[in-house]
Amino acid sequence: MNSWQALMIWPENLLLSLLVLFFAAVPILYGARQAMHSLLHAMFRGISNPLRLLSRWLFKTADTLRERNKLVLLSRGSEEISHSIVKEFDRVTNLVERDLHGYPALQRKLMDEITRIEEEFQKCGEVPPPPPEWTKAVAAIAKIKPSSDGLVERILEDISNSIEEIYEKVTAEYRESSKQRHNILKNFMPFWRSVDRTLKKVDKDLTGMQQSAAKIDEQVEKYKQIHAKSEKAEHSLTSSSTILFVISLLAIMIAAGGAFVNFWLIERPMAAMVGGSEYIVGDIQASYLAAMVIILFETLMGLFLMESLGYTHLFPLNNINNRMRRWLAWISFGILLVLAGVEVALAVMRDMIISADIALKQELAGGAVTAAVTNSWALDIPKAAQMILGFTLPFALAFVAIPLEYLIHSGRTVFGALLVLGIRGLGFAMRFISSMVHQIGKGTEHLYDAVIFLPLIIERAVLNRGPRQAALPPGSSGSVAAFPKHGEHVL
Repeated sequence: MNSWQALMIWPENLLLSLLVLFFAAVPILYGARQAMHSLLHAMFRGISNPLRLLSRWLFKTADTLRERNKLVLLSRGSEEISHSIVKEFDRVTNLVERDLHGYPALQRKLMDEITRIEEEFQKCGEVPPPPPEWTKAVAAIAKIKPSSDGLVERILEDISNSIEEIYEKVTAEYRESSKQRHNILKNFMPFWRSVDRTLKKVDKDLTGMQQSAAKIDEQVEKYKQIHAKSEKAEHSLTSSSTILFVISLLAIMIAAGGAFVNFWLIERPMAAMVGGSEYIVGDIQASYLAAMVIILFETLMGLFLMESLGYTHLFPLNNINNRMRRWLAWISFGILLVLAGVEVALAVMRDMIISADIALKQELAGGAVTAAVTNSWALDIPKAAQMILGFTLPFALAFVAIPLEYLIHSGRTVFGALLVLGIRGLGFAMRFISSMVHQIGKGTEHLYDAVIFLPLIIERAVLNRGPRQAALPPGSSGSVAAFPKHGEHVL
């Protein structure tokens, strides 16, 4: 007989036994109602309150972390904008020193030459001088009527010849003077072209200065917003960091693809050098590890090269002088060049290993190796491609330092925002669970009251009967007892 059957009054009649046990337990449960309510309330409150406290702590932590991320973001943005402003000021300074330092002297020269040209142009535009007074006498003599007197005719002929000679001489002098003035103006044409080119260059420089000034004004406005810790500046910097993070991550993935190709390019000859059957840790072959070390060392040398050239600032090299920077750059470039040469040699060795494997397979298959196929130009193309890849991939991996720096700086902002979002989500989940536990506790209390509903109905009827009978006038019947409506409280 089972243990639960031993509790049954009539084991052969399970339903009747359960009913008897239920009605027997109801008075006990009714008597323990207050104690059970207190126990259930304390138990579920003991679960709900810590969850609510944990939710508050998570929200407070998220707010603190958000403020810290905001300070880091604004500090980074302020530093970048400061560098941009300094760069623009340096650009404007170099532009002024290189192109506009001689502008006052050029302006004075232009003004002098323009004044001279204007004077010459005014002279070229002068009208011929008026005829002298003796022309009136000549005009009066010209009015004399012709006669048969030979002396008069001779005098008139001499006067006419003299006037024609004088006229031709004056006209020739005037034309020569005009020709000289026009030659002067013609000689000014190269200078005018030079002046035009100079003015166009000055205009271009001034336009560049205006653009730089507009950029500086824009950067200064952003700097003011960052200094004021405005929401607009925060959103703008967060958006820029997110876009920069995605682009840097894409560049790193492309570099990882190049590293993968480089790895399989040198893995096979490295297996021939260090032994293809050697294992270092578990199932990792020694050739795999050697190839990875070479690729990582190339990346490290590229990182030091970019750092020494000033393109990245991942390491605190501010205390190193320029001479040491140049030495570090040349050493990194030399090691990188040596590693590129090693990869070229490994690429040639890989081609030789592949050719030897093909020849061995043909011999094992019973065929003869033909020199025409082995030495054909078609096999030289993959060899040359492998050599080119082996030389260029190490230098290509050197540039991974630039997106790596941007990925680190922007990743701080992106992961900080994601962490704040995750903490807030966890706090919301804790608050939701706390509310659910609280409601489950109330539901459990109502369920307990539903089990002992019969004594509660009797209790409610008795409590409501007494006040109603006391309120009835003498002689009235108080036999009708009404239950309180749903929602009313019994005093």
